Amino acid sequence: MCPPDPLNPLDALLAPITRALAEGAAALDRDARFPFENFALLHRHGLIAEVVPRAFGGGGAGLATARRIVAAVAAGESATALVLTMTYLQHRSLAREGTRWPEAQRREVFESAVRDGALINALRVEPELGTPARGGLPSTVARRTASGWRLSGRKLYCTGIPALRWLSVWARTDEPEPRVGVFLVPRPDGSRERPDRPGIRVVPNWDHLGLRASGSHEVILEDIDLPFGNAVDIRPLHEWAPAGTGQRDNDAHIEQQAWMSVLLGTLYDAVARAGLDWLVAFLNTRVPGNLGAPLASVARVQETVGEIATLLHVNQRLLDAAAAAADAGQPDDDIASGALKFTVTGNAIRALELALQLSGNHGLSRHNPLERHHRDVLCSRIHTPQNDTILGAAGRRALAAFQESV
Repeated sequence: MCPPDPLNPLDALLAPITRALAEGAAALDRDARFPFENFALLHRHGLIAEVVPRAFGGGGAGLATARRIVAAVAAGESATALVLTMTYLQHRSLAREGTRWPEAQRREVFESAVRDGALINALRVEPELGTPARGGLPSTVARRTASGWRLSGRKLYCTGIPALRWLSVWARTDEPEPRVGVFLVPRPDGSRERPDRPGIRVVPNWDHLGLRASGSHEVILEDIDLPFGNAVDIRPLHEWAPAGTGQRDNDAHIEQQAWMSVLLGTLYDAVARAGLDWLVAFLNTRVPGNLGAPLASVARVQETVGEIATLLHVNQRLLDAAAAAADAGQPDDDIASGALKFTVTGNAIRALELALQLSGNHGLSRHNPLERHHRDVLCSRIHTPQNDTILGAAGRRALAAFQESV
């Protein structure tokens, strides 16, 4: 990503936000405390609704602008950036032409983001199912009632749950031939000041290596009554498989994957860049007695910093190109998006491993931010699609291409 331009209004806005978020990042990580204040700050500047279409009062941002915002937020505090990324992905999905969501629910989500800075995320992972990306029916069940649906189930890794206004819950119906999809659960009283709504119980068990402030707790849903309209996108299971989707749904899936890969890649790339910033300052000011000069003057150090800079340069070029392609209506396909995530996150992890090698005990000390950045960037391996899925799909395509050529 290009260096910040102080004459660009967005860059001028984001630079002090990055600094403000960075000031509290260590304490949030140490206490695993959700960053409510950070989201209040982002809302005051209209950034939570930046991807909401202009027709609903939002910023109407494309992927390149969303990437710039996520990078600035992640450079300050990574968990805040993760929750913001998930909200941006949901907003983009709803903004896309041809979305299956009813207009009333779509409008509510958008207008609450503009008015209140309301956050939304998908609740998909379950104890038995794992991630739905690997297939299978969810255990979370919606049972038909006279007035709508009654929803019950258990979800893991519900990122942002302390502050989410909207829960996009992956569930199945209790029909003889179950339909599967998204049920929208409103949570108007979900905040630290007010009691939660009946039927939603948060189990505060997120105690993780990295992204500790993300509030990715477990959630138990107990007999939540929803109107029929809040079954916002439910279909027979086969229609969710790639072979069962029409062209419109397939195009939407490809674009959504491109947005996810770019924004998650941006987040972890920004964390690595924050680590590099600390490392450069450390190497220029650390003067060992036996050397009599800053560590930055040592050839081996210069070479390793050059390797880090090269890895991050590759990330920048890949992310910028993918964002531009998506904004031009030509998003990368699933294989290319997976390759982007694999490469960018791998480069970010490698960059911080090299930084730790150069900084030694100083880099591993909790008095310095590098060890936190390293813990955070390791979480990139867990986001869907995981590396085995990415590489398996790429390998199958390469092998199939050979078969087709003979």
